This record gives sequence, structure tokens and C-alpha cells, in this order.
Amino acid sequence: MPNLNTGGVERGVVDFNRHLVLKGHSSFVISGGGWQEYKVEADGGTHISLNIGRKNPLTFLRAFSLARKIEEIQPDIIHIRSRAPAWVLLLALKITRYSKPLTVSTFHGLYSVGFYSSVMARFDQAIAVSKTVESYILQNYRNLLKNKPELIYRGSDSDYFYSNFEASNQYIEEFNNRFPRSSDSRLITMPGRLSRRKGQIEFIDLIKRLPPEYIGLILGPLDSASKTYLRDLKQKIKHESLQSRVYFYNAIHDLREIISLSDLVVNLSQKPETFGRTILEAAMMGKKICGWDSGGVGEVLGLFFPQGKVEKNNIDALAQTVQHLCNRPKSPSNIHLTSNLMHENTISLYKKLLSQRSNNSNLLQDKTL
Repeated sequence: MPNLNTGGVERGVVDFNRHLVLKGHSSFVISGGGWQEYKVEADGGTHISLNIGRKNPLTFLRAFSLARKIEEIQPDIIHIRSRAPAWVLLLALKITRYSKPLTVSTFHGLYSVGFYSSVMARFDQAIAVSKTVESYILQNYRNLLKNKPELIYRGSDSDYFYSNFEASNQYIEEFNNRFPRSSDSRLITMPGRLSRRKGQIEFIDLIKRLPPEYIGLILGPLDSASKTYLRDLKQKIKHESLQSRVYFYNAIHDLREIISLSDLVVNLSQKPETFGRTILEAAMMGKKICGWDSGGVGEVLGLFFPQGKVEKNNIDALAQTVQHLCNRPKSPSNIHLTSNLMHENTISLYKKLLSQRSNNSNLLQDKTL
């Protein structure tokens, strides 16, 4: 991993580390470090600090350090989750004296197509986190694959995001004090990084088309947002006279509380996403979800709440759908894409690959004899 700071991939790695340890496996996480590093160690794994995530030619020199770590650990499986570390790993595997471990890569993004991104297809097994990603891999890198991509949907923590969760009275009071209209309005929430690709502009257009009793909350993180883009959003809100109906909030550790107070959660990404994690988490909490019928978001909606799918960039249809959903009792239920299922499927894939290698090795020995 490049680092262990904020992000869905990073959180997934930390959760998987804990799952591996609980199942009796030895887990090592190699990254440049970050605020979640302590969680790896606290859960019984081993974190190794090695900065292999920078897109810089000098990063390749760290392949020698990585090769030494591989020789020390002697892993059965190396699972790569990002492009820059993947290139370093390819070089390290040529250097190391340890007999080559099995290598697995997860495509966490619909990367720009080209030589740099092709590295993720150059390992023993690629994992696709959705059918959208599976199609992307087969369309662009079929000739590099050693095996057909394995489809393992991403999942969310059903022990954390659950339908009966209620925010504390103190939290609700503080939230209502911060956003005075929230107590008597319908709250439409849009989580996600602030970026033109994520669709905050379209979200503002949505709130403009909804009746006055609807208010919108754009969640952060705000600290990492482009100041120019944030200024443009605020100017648009002012231009549309929506200052009392569209708010920003820098959600850090309270996404669950925000979702619990929301009437509906949307994802309006302008670029097809690999997976709709934020709306999956909302669905797990029994909240209505809505978004464009595109990419991984369209997949999640199709699986659990198809009535929330809307033709991409049809703002009028989106506004009608949001009102329709908010006025109906039906919500998502029986969400099966849990993180536990994802972890178990990944371990099953590891075991299958190791078994295949063992069988192939036995066949070679028989032929030699």
C-alpha cells in the first residue's frame, strides 16, 4: 500500500488484516505508514514501513529493500492494491532469492488505460471488485492476464453499519444546533471526496429542484478539497439562493451518525465508479439510496434498491425519484455484501491458488520421475 491514511481501500486493508489474524494467519502490511498503522499492530498484524507508493523513478530503488523483506517474511501470498507499489514489487520479485510467492492484485479503480496501469494485470491473479471492473479488465488487459479475473465484490462492515443504529441524543442536539433546519426538514446527504468528478455541482442542482422542505448536506473530507472548487461550489450555492438549504460538513469519524439522521443518501459521480461503497453502507443502515445508473453505483442500486436508479445527468428525473422515494416506506433490506463475505471469499481464493500451485508442482515431480 502507498499509505494507511484515510480511504476505503486503506480501511479495507486494516479490516482484512484483523480478519486474517483472527483466522490464525500471519499478516504483514507494507506501506509508507499513516494514522491507521497502529490498528494493524493492535489487531495482531505486523506493519512494515517502506515508502513504495510515490510516482517517482527513485521509488524503484526501494525494490531492493522490498526484496529483502520478502526474503525475511517468506510469504505464501503477496497481495498488491496500488499501481506504484505494484511496479516496485515486480522489480523486487526479479531480485529476491526467495522462491517466487503467489501474487494477487485487486483493481480498486477504473484506472486510465495505458502501460502504467497495465501492471495490475501482470500478476498471478487479478481481483475485480465489481462487474464494472471485471469488464474493464477484460476489455483492456485480457492479453496480460494469467487467469480470468476473480469477481469479489467489496463489502462493508455490517457490525458497524446496521439498521437499528441510533445516534446519541447529545450528537443529535449538536447536529441540530449546527444545522438548525435539519430537525424539521428532509435531509439528503452526499458523502464523498470533493471533486468535479464526484458530482457536487449536480447535487446542488438537485436540491434547487426539490421543494423547500428538502435540505442537502455535502460531506467531506473538506481539508483535502481544492480551494478553487470549494469556492466555486459556494458561489453556485449563493447564486442559486440556497445558503439555507445546502451545507458542507467535514465528516471524519461520524459518517454513521450522519447517515442515521439522513432521509436519503445519493451518489452522483460523473465518472463511473468501481463500486458504490457509500450507498452500500447507507443501504445496510436501512436508508433509501439513489444515484446514476452507471458503473459500480448502478450495480449496487440494481442489487438492492433498483427503484433508486436514475438515467445519468437527468436532474429532473433525479428530483422526481428522490421525492418519490422519500414519500414511500420501502427501504433497502437483506444486504449481503458484507466485509466478512469479502474477506472469506478472498481467503478462499488464496487457498485455491495455493492448492493449484501444489498440484502443478506434484505433476511436474511425477513427470520428472
